[in-house]
Amino acid sequence: MLQVLFTLDYEIHGNGQGSPARLMVEPTARMLRQFDRHGAKLTIMADIGEILRFGRHARDTGSDEFCHREIEEQLRTAVRTGHDVQFHVHPSYLNATRVEGGWRQDYSEYDVARLDFDRIDEIVRSGKSYLEGLLRPVDPSYRCVAFRAANWSMHPSPNIVRALVRNGIRIDSSVYKGGRREGIVQFDYRNAHSAVVPWRVDPEDVCRPKADGDLIEVPIYSESRHLHHFASANRVYRAVQQRLHPLPGEGLAHAGDGQEPSSSTRIRRALDVLTSRHAWKLDFNQCSGRQLIAGLERVSKRYDAPDRTLPVVLIGHSKTYTKLNERLLEPFLKHVAARPDRFQFATFRDTLDTATNLAA
Repeated sequence: MLQVLFTLDYEIHGNGQGSPARLMVEPTARMLRQFDRHGAKLTIMADIGEILRFGRHARDTGSDEFCHREIEEQLRTAVRTGHDVQFHVHPSYLNATRVEGGWRQDYSEYDVARLDFDRIDEIVRSGKSYLEGLLRPVDPSYRCVAFRAANWSMHPSPNIVRALVRNGIRIDSSVYKGGRREGIVQFDYRNAHSAVVPWRVDPEDVCRPKADGDLIEVPIYSESRHLHHFASANRVYRAVQQRLHPLPGEGLAHAGDGQEPSSSTRIRRALDVLTSRHAWKLDFNQCSGRQLIAGLERVSKRYDAPDRTLPVVLIGHSKTYTKLNERLLEPFLKHVAARPDRFQFATFRDTLDTATNLAA
């Protein structure tokens, strides 16, 4: 049996631009309605950095222009109707300042795993307290048990793993096998323990298992695939949005000494990108319904077994959940719902015991 976990990073654009009404509230409302039609479950990974900053802005100015009340009500409604809300954070928003067109973030705090322990501990403690204070009035059993770092930042691991464990976070879901970044955020997940099977985390390196580890990694499912397997209309839309809303320094990770690379170097890099394999995530924004079905069936063939239940984590973003994405997702939702003997919809709260047993 495979548990299908839809996890939604609930946020505006990474550079601080965009309307929460258009990029968070409206698309998530459509998604919840769509999921309810199929009996599917959504785990909203709520960006606590943004939400807390939007709330402070409303209190300081008397203007709720960033929809703080609507956001909080949407999160309460999701939990009240059987979905889940868990912890995501861009800490750079916590000290952000309001500017024309959005927010000027504190980019010294963008890469959460590279902050010192006391700062990470403060962020995790306050974020968990906020979610539980917001959501327990509508569900007394609610617990904040799962975390995802902004831009998948879990390297270096010691400070962030320690802070999560200290604050009672049981699950991290930031790692995807094969992932690698060198830029404003840096990590290397090529040696992650598994693409799908949860493991107890070695506090020194989230990619390594340790039998007595207190944090369980439930990875975002990914495969090593050539570039042509990534083709989809949704992915083109995501690429355009990233171009329109770039992060500072994005695309400069390999510039070395800051000099413009030569033509031959650019050609060599382009060829390397085209011929190499890359981490293909089970991303329900960027993949078509057909690609998602094929991906889930590959997981079933490679990993499913009659004697265990295995969580399979999909990732998406509210800001790129378009009307086209909604239509293309329908076949996948129907595929899962029509096969209850093989698949079940689940959330991180649902799968906590399953993940714990698998990682034992």
